[in-house]
Amino acid sequence: MELGISMFGDNHYDKNGKPQSPGKRLQELIEEIKLMDETGLDFFGIGEHHRPDYAVSVPEIILAAAATVTKHIKLGSAVNVLSSSDPVRLYQSFAMIDLITSGRAELVAGRGSFIESFPLYGYNLQDYDELFEEKLELLVKINQENPITWKGKHRAALKDQLILPRAVNDNLDIWVAVGGTPESVLRAGRLGLPVIFAIIGGNPAQFTPLFEYYKKVYDHFKHDQNSFRTGVHMHAFFGDNSQQIADEYYPVYSAQMNRVGSSRGWPPYYRDQYDAGCGRNGHLIIGDASEAIDKILYLQELFGLSRFSAHMDVGGPSHASLMKSIEIFGTKIAPKVREALGEKAGVKS
Repeated sequence: MELGISMFGDNHYDKNGKPQSPGKRLQELIEEIKLMDETGLDFFGIGEHHRPDYAVSVPEIILAAAATVTKHIKLGSAVNVLSSSDPVRLYQSFAMIDLITSGRAELVAGRGSFIESFPLYGYNLQDYDELFEEKLELLVKINQENPITWKGKHRAALKDQLILPRAVNDNLDIWVAVGGTPESVLRAGRLGLPVIFAIIGGNPAQFTPLFEYYKKVYDHFKHDQNSFRTGVHMHAFFGDNSQQIADEYYPVYSAQMNRVGSSRGWPPYYRDQYDAGCGRNGHLIIGDASEAIDKILYLQELFGLSRFSAHMDVGGPSHASLMKSIEIFGTKIAPKVREALGEKAGVKS
């Protein structure tokens, strides 16, 4: 099982509720990714957003910068909002990162949980599902064929067009991120793409039927079993003492839940929700190394995962606390999880 970290580039907020300079946050991100590489984590993913509480609007830029300060870690998105992107340009960007890193790039495509990119790039929200369906199939076709001939509804047609440069070994690793709808699982399974489930609420065990459904669809379409991969993305944060880190992180985490919730009509986020999420059957992995190891191993037993992604910067915790959380994950949690599973860093048993 691969162990890694995803982030959205959440901005830090001061005591007056104002976000820090995005430039500062971007510089910190590069230091954080460098530490992930040095501690032996398997992958890093960065998300795409177009809001003041996030510093990253173009994941490829961060990944290209990270390519220059890392040696081993896989570098990918988490996610690219494919519906409002051009699959041709997206493939070219990630193929170039793949070439720079000698095959360490990966693209995680999703519909995104925010809608700002649609009016920003001139797309109609009424086409939300149709855009993603069409563009994902084009992206897969680009990855499989060159030159390419294609015709769709939402993009200019392509006729015997070369898409260059090509990724290492003429194959870019493409994942699909899903939030929990059967339709998204069906799409990923039909195309034979690995899937990562965003478990950001409730009891993770509730996702078991979706994992089983994905496997049935994948098998039905007779895809290569050696390429079958599933993962989970869960909010996480680590410290030396579980109660202390939970107490320190709650104000930061809840503030972001309320910032997002205020634009969506959610009720206020309370401490009892947070504490329930931190429990064994909850969706948060916030605590010391021992608790994190137990919960990650429980998830592996539950789902048979290929990948666990700790999403670590919700709300913009301080750079110092993020660096400590990364170090704990890379030096204390990951080695023990691998030991329990009989694995080495970067190698699945």
